[in-house]
Amino acid sequence: MALLIKNIRELFGTCKGQQGVKNGGDMQKLESVKNAFLYAENDTITSYGRMEDLSSEQFSAKAALEVVDASGKFVFPSFCDSHTHLVYTGSREQEFVDKIRGLSYEEIARRGGGILNSARKLHNVTEEELYSESLSRINEIAGMGTGAVEIKSGYGLNTEDELKMLRVIRLIRETCPLEIRATFLGAHAVPEEYRNNRELYVGQVINEMIPMVASEGLADYIDVFCDEGFFTVDETERILMAGMKYGLIPKIHANEIGFSGGVQAGVRYNALSVDHLERSGDDEIAALLGSETIPTLLPGSALFLGLPDPPARRMIDSGLPVALASDYNPGSSPSGNMKLIMSLGCIRLKMTPEEVFNAVTVNSACAMGVGDSHGTVTEGKSAGLIVTKEIPSLGFFPYAFGSNLVDTVILRGKIWNPIVM
Repeated sequence: MALLIKNIRELFGTCKGQQGVKNGGDMQKLESVKNAFLYAENDTITSYGRMEDLSSEQFSAKAALEVVDASGKFVFPSFCDSHTHLVYTGSREQEFVDKIRGLSYEEIARRGGGILNSARKLHNVTEEELYSESLSRINEIAGMGTGAVEIKSGYGLNTEDELKMLRVIRLIRETCPLEIRATFLGAHAVPEEYRNNRELYVGQVINEMIPMVASEGLADYIDVFCDEGFFTVDETERILMAGMKYGLIPKIHANEIGFSGGVQAGVRYNALSVDHLERSGDDEIAALLGSETIPTLLPGSALFLGLPDPPARRMIDSGLPVALASDYNPGSSPSGNMKLIMSLGCIRLKMTPEEVFNAVTVNSACAMGVGDSHGTVTEGKSAGLIVTKEIPSLGFFPYAFGSNLVDTVILRGKIWNPIVM
């Protein structure tokens, strides 16, 4: 199967040869080709360039050639969402209403809300039911332009249910055209029954969950919620070391609630990314500078919870790369709309359209470990693409924050249609 997209008004995110993460001032740079074409065979971008260089005979022998006319439209690499919790069951809108009525996070938790609420719900569904619910969210985000997504466990909080979640993620990986990465997050919260014996739960994560996750090959990464009221730096480091022994690469939830030391721990253990970072200052920025750990900001979560916005502008101006992700989850960010995340990056984090574009493509691809295959329009990379509707400029895409401006989504070189069970 071959695909030709022709008459592209402007093809953004082009890159000749492999390109890593974009740091600081490089995030302002955005390569493009005007009046362009793009050709892909099977899953792979084979060539692109200006329409004037496209020979009509070049593809005449391709019997199975699908042609997309993108006249007046832009083409982008598909979004890479490097931080989600989209495998869950049910919803938590009552907590949303309680918060509007003035209840604090602690009061909601005492009423049985929060992460433990989702864990109770997940315990009572089968893998088949969980897959069906999660597939609807995969269809949702794919339709909005996401072509690669990292999905975490963490609503199991016991061995059986954590494995259930990860097996569902594996099934999504096997049946869906998106690029999927799986993260084991058994250390998402301390279950109620272990509140007075945290060490026993940490031991269960280290000695029981991690070996079983590894034995089934269910995860690429290991994550810990290193923050006030969750897991300490010492606990985090012990869990990360245990995961690394089994080949799991660290990622960390850090500094959402307080200055937890999670950023510095992530850097020490060469974490692929440290995520959230609403509470970040000079020490955190200094720790990240010179490391290969990518700060990943989740503006949807900060907006939904009323948290301080993470200091994206300071990070970029200091020379750091920044990635943006949705944090799609039922409690603090019930949306996987990466176009909205771009808008929040501009509106709340004071990033330019070029910076947010790079933050949700090339940098987020690197933050989920797929930078060699996704995130840019590059010959040899996967043909995951977004064809926009007719819009006047790149800046209009995040500017029109409530409008659906995606016309066609292409995943693995084929026009995407919703997956039906």
